[in-house]
Amino acid sequence: MKKLVSVAVFCIILGTSASAQSRNFKLGQWTEIQNAILKELNASYVDSLPLDRIERAGIDAMLESLDPYTIYIPDEEQEDLEMMLSKTYGGFGALIYKPDIDGNVIISEPYRNSPAHRLGFVCGDEIVAIDGAPVKGLTAAECTEKMKGKPGTTVVFTTKHLRTGVTDDVTVTRERIHLPDVEYYGMVDDTTGYISQTGFTANVSGEVRSAVLDLKKRGAKRLVLDLRGNGGGLLQEAVNIVSLFVPRGSLIVTQKGKDGSGYYEYRTTAEPVDTLIPIIVLTDSGTASSSEIVSGALQDLDRGTVMGTRTFGKGLVQSLRPLPYNGSLKVTTAKYYTPSGRCVQAIDYSHRNEDGSVGHIADSLTHEFRTSRGRIVRDGGGITPDVIIEGKDYSRLTWSLVMNGVVDHFALDFVRRNSSIAPIDEFRLSDEEYENFIKFALNENFDYRSSARTLFDQMKKELGREGLDTAMEAELAALGKALDMDKETFLRLKKNEIVPFIEEEIAVRYYFQEAGVQVRLRYDEQLHKALLSPLAVSCGE
Repeated sequence: MKKLVSVAVFCIILGTSASAQSRNFKLGQWTEIQNAILKELNASYVDSLPLDRIERAGIDAMLESLDPYTIYIPDEEQEDLEMMLSKTYGGFGALIYKPDIDGNVIISEPYRNSPAHRLGFVCGDEIVAIDGAPVKGLTAAECTEKMKGKPGTTVVFTTKHLRTGVTDDVTVTRERIHLPDVEYYGMVDDTTGYISQTGFTANVSGEVRSAVLDLKKRGAKRLVLDLRGNGGGLLQEAVNIVSLFVPRGSLIVTQKGKDGSGYYEYRTTAEPVDTLIPIIVLTDSGTASSSEIVSGALQDLDRGTVMGTRTFGKGLVQSLRPLPYNGSLKVTTAKYYTPSGRCVQAIDYSHRNEDGSVGHIADSLTHEFRTSRGRIVRDGGGITPDVIIEGKDYSRLTWSLVMNGVVDHFALDFVRRNSSIAPIDEFRLSDEEYENFIKFALNENFDYRSSARTLFDQMKKELGREGLDTAMEAELAALGKALDMDKETFLRLKKNEIVPFIEEEIAVRYYFQEAGVQVRLRYDEQLHKALLSPLAVSCGE
């Protein structure tokens, strides 16, 4: 018997060794082939060889074939990596807008407590020159690059001030600008505290902890953690956030690497803030990665009720590996599993919606798991909410106005005409101002066709390709006429949809980002339905 066991162990070791040798041989073989191809191209190709371009294209294509998250980051993109990981950069703290290459830089939105704010910059101020060099002739990206820099360094902006019309030089000392992940928190009614969290960069768990404690002092008897559109970030921060609400030592997430290696359990190590207060977690198709760890753990531990729509479906863990010449490889090294054992990663990358989130997965392809109280939950792609609440479906016109900057540009025009607005709780866009918006939008270039008209135009093209448009000319003309709607009529028809976006953009110009969230909550149908759900009262109890 001992001999049989020894032979079995020997075979396993031999098989593992042979497999590793085979992989190493293949790696060496393909590395040699690639080097030979590059040398031959360099020696023989008819034109000069764009080595940088073809090598980068080759690396990107190779990594893209693995998964969407394994990427190469060269030295010149390390600052972008820092921004992605920590939401920090060296600068003066404002969003800018440059209408064209021959225009000035326009301050669109200073951040609260930033150098821009403290120096008195307001929306509508124009930067004419940077360190004495005119900005005309520069792109917005080139201006941004000149405005950024190491914290502690100075830059001089020649500024034309909106309110006074005076042009002068303003010396700015750059600082480390941090964009907070807790975008806003406050009371949405007498007993409900609300936290809007947009990311998982370093110490966001501390921000959430402070928000929870403050909301409890204000009288919060239940909490809403809004993770809609939160694309994730640092895994440890997700663990730290869940630890605020569950007993110390609770299992939050398990990480498993290649061939079962890299197995690691993440458990809470800190004392919780509150293990009883009911929690509602709001999710949508933009809720991904660390957001899914939080929502999945709170669901599996029966500590909170997840409401909204199914999450993105990213259950992969990335690690940074240093590369030569100061580059980095962000590589997928493991999959993560919620406390019940679920992997939220989509079964494959092909069944995805247009926004990249997981598409329909048949129950037959998924597996059942149990929460701590025995409720059934499933894997196969994202976190399915306990209560499905669909988001508002906006018209194509409204999205076109937002995405083409029409609403944003009108907000700037509004600020130029109005030095102040009512307090945020009282501010509403007047009918007169909406008429001004219609006049403004009529002179802007954007696609105002309805979704039905867009599909009709595509159908006409297809019929034309097949030679059927002539035979159906009369029918097509009648249908086209019925679908036609002039721009002004459409803008009036969709007023109730468009006004909230205008109010939000105007609000942030006077009262900073948190004011925009407050306006958004005013019209948030998903949130309002969640608060009325019977499960909203008992969640976590």
